[in-house]
Amino acid sequence: MDGSGDDVAAVVAPIAKWKSDFSRTFQYFLDRSTPHLMERWLGSLAIAAVYVLRVYLLQGFYIVSYGIGIYILNLLIGFLSPKVDPELEHLDGASLPTKGSDEFRPFIRRLPEFKFWYSITKAFCIGFLMTFFSIFDVPVFWPILLFYWIALFVLTMKRQIMHMIKYKYVPFSIGKQRYTGKKTSPTGAGLVTD
Repeated sequence: MDGSGDDVAAVVAPIAKWKSDFSRTFQYFLDRSTPHLMERWLGSLAIAAVYVLRVYLLQGFYIVSYGIGIYILNLLIGFLSPKVDPELEHLDGASLPTKGSDEFRPFIRRLPEFKFWYSITKAFCIGFLMTFFSIFDVPVFWPILLFYWIALFVLTMKRQIMHMIKYKYVPFSIGKQRYTGKKTSPTGAGLVTD
């Protein structure tokens, strides 16, 4: 009896070590890819193109594609939303700065860009693997799914844009913000002449 327990431990130990080594190596490469924004997104675009090509050639797996689309839409909402929702914050008595004298608080996303990228890439990889199993190829009339997804996208984005307008935030920043100094009025107001 003791011999069989040692055999199981002898088999499990190398598997656990391999899993630990793989996890550590994978995390190392993820950490190294963090500053390479353009390369990461181009790689994800290539993975998505391979997935789309496979679905197109197989003429199936539309439910999997629809699921990926809904998942990406959910991720996009998290990416465009602030970490602290102004509607809930307003109920607590605090609110976003509305005057120049109020405290400046930068836009912080609910879902950071790296996690957004990683989740999308992982979704396309899992979807690609699912195309190798016929159980996931449920026969559906794909134009209805496409129309429904477009309707969901339009309604969701309309709601998100209205939220952005109502609470006056922009989820994108282009370039580094630079201080240009105080602006003087063009009429020369504030100058005293005798």
